[in-house]
Amino acid sequence: MPLSLDLQSLRHAYAEGDLTPVQVIGLVYERIERYADPAVWIYLAPQAESLAQAQAVMEKGAAEQPLYGIPLAIKDNLDWAGVPTTAGCPAFAYVPEVSATVVAKLIAAGAIPIGKTNLDQFATGLVGTRSPYGVCRNPFDPDYIPGGSSSGSAVAVSAGLVSFSLGTDTAGSGRVPAAFNQIVGLKPTRGYLSTQGLVPAVRSLDCVAIFALTCADAQAVLDVAAGFDPLDPFSQTPHWQDLPPRVRVGVPPLAQLDFAGNGVAAHNYDRALQRLADLGCTLVTMDLEPFLAVGALLYEGAWLAARTAAVGDFLRQPQAGVDPVVRQIILAGQGISGVKVFQDMHHLASLKRQTEAQWEQMDLLALPTTGTIYRVAEVMANPVALNRNLGRYTNFVNLLDLCALAVPSGLQPNGLPTGMTLMAPAGRDRGLCAWGHRYQESLGGTLGATGIAYGGIHP
Repeated sequence: MPLSLDLQSLRHAYAEGDLTPVQVIGLVYERIERYADPAVWIYLAPQAESLAQAQAVMEKGAAEQPLYGIPLAIKDNLDWAGVPTTAGCPAFAYVPEVSATVVAKLIAAGAIPIGKTNLDQFATGLVGTRSPYGVCRNPFDPDYIPGGSSSGSAVAVSAGLVSFSLGTDTAGSGRVPAAFNQIVGLKPTRGYLSTQGLVPAVRSLDCVAIFALTCADAQAVLDVAAGFDPLDPFSQTPHWQDLPPRVRVGVPPLAQLDFAGNGVAAHNYDRALQRLADLGCTLVTMDLEPFLAVGALLYEGAWLAARTAAVGDFLRQPQAGVDPVVRQIILAGQGISGVKVFQDMHHLASLKRQTEAQWEQMDLLALPTTGTIYRVAEVMANPVALNRNLGRYTNFVNLLDLCALAVPSGLQPNGLPTGMTLMAPAGRDRGLCAWGHRYQESLGGTLGATGIAYGGIHP
């Protein structure tokens, strides 16, 4: 059986002396060469450099490094010292002198960065098709989109090329690709992971996301990466809050759900809810409408101007390699008035109060990650509307400062995966991971597209 790169399996192999980090990094590069999808990577570290890093990790020892010898991929809108950051746009590229805070923390903990991954340009999109570096192949079916904007980060984990990866999430970019690649995507509470060294999309909403094969792995990375950073004006000290032993899970009525005609995705969602009930959760009906109204503000309201503020000056100049859809979306915010900003801020406050009333009746919210998945050709023909459809269950999360965990929910007859997302109020990230772990243990299945059974990893 091929080696699984989940943390549990690698830690077991290291502890037993079966493998060393140098050997694992050699295996990783063999897999990358065999995988032969260059669109996953914007930058791949020379193998000799990664092997030298692995040797340095070994010399320091496992005791002081909680991520000892764990291979990592980094979305290319996060800085890695000495390596170009492109945000998916060659003309925008610069070479940072220091790594993003979260990248530096992971490397210090023994993780070994392998490369920087492809993305929807300027992290604008949920599709994975808006990059001059090409479209990453969905490892389950290359005719279908990999999801975005963190496309390469998700594919690298799903294909077994790295153990975990960093993405980012403003509107769902850390969750949609997880669903389409049958992996776990954790969108932490805003400010719990530093965004210093991140090319911004919407500064006040941006989160660094974690992609992993298991919920336990996602929590292990979270525990290392989280923490206050004085260099990030939106950073905060994590205040973890527990979930009750028996949780109430909010579920919207059928009339508020939209699967775009995908009956199998609807069926898998129902089965996932039943699995939660079998684990002891109480399913309660909730009203999704105020959440959806919040989501509409992200691309139809004042927050679009935040994207213009982030990179609008660059995009106003004639630049080669800029995706026309990305340019159109980002520059659409330049006409938003100050009056509109305050109107939408007040509207958000009103809607947030309505959602807070919902949380008095539930501890978790369980929704489909997306209603369906699209072919690459479909998205190319209708890029804005189909992208909007994919954000139905994701766009409101950051505006409401929820934490969210995308988990697999099963496979369709055509072999494509579907996903469910568990959400909770800020600070309950660890509780989400714990419930996600219980759910994933019950679900079983395979780890990403590796073909390795979840139950087949070492205890």
